[in-house]
Amino acid sequence: MKRIVEIVPARPGWYARWRGASDVTRSYPVTIWALVEDSADDSREVIGIDVLGQWPGGDDIEDDAVFVRYLFHAPGDGEPGDALPDVDPIGAAERPRPVSAT
Repeated sequence: MKRIVEIVPARPGWYARWRGASDVTRSYPVTIWALVEDSADDSREVIGIDVLGQWPGGDDIEDDAVFVRYLFHAPGDGEPGDALPDVDPIGAAERPRPVSAT
């Protein structure tokens, strides 16, 4: 059985790259890193969960994409060429917004 041992926020600049059916790659920002422990073979691994909620081995991966790799682009160097701009994180619409008193 797999279980999450620890979750930490990902620093800006980390991306998960996926390859779609048409061999086109897309990169999405990684939002969190999770340390996952597997009791069946007594192993641990770190997985990144991207802004769409996808991770390698997950069931709900967009367009049956295949995970390629994690990559880092320093925030001052911009985004990878295949990054999709303005991707809304999962649950962004449901999250409460700050309210200003008038």
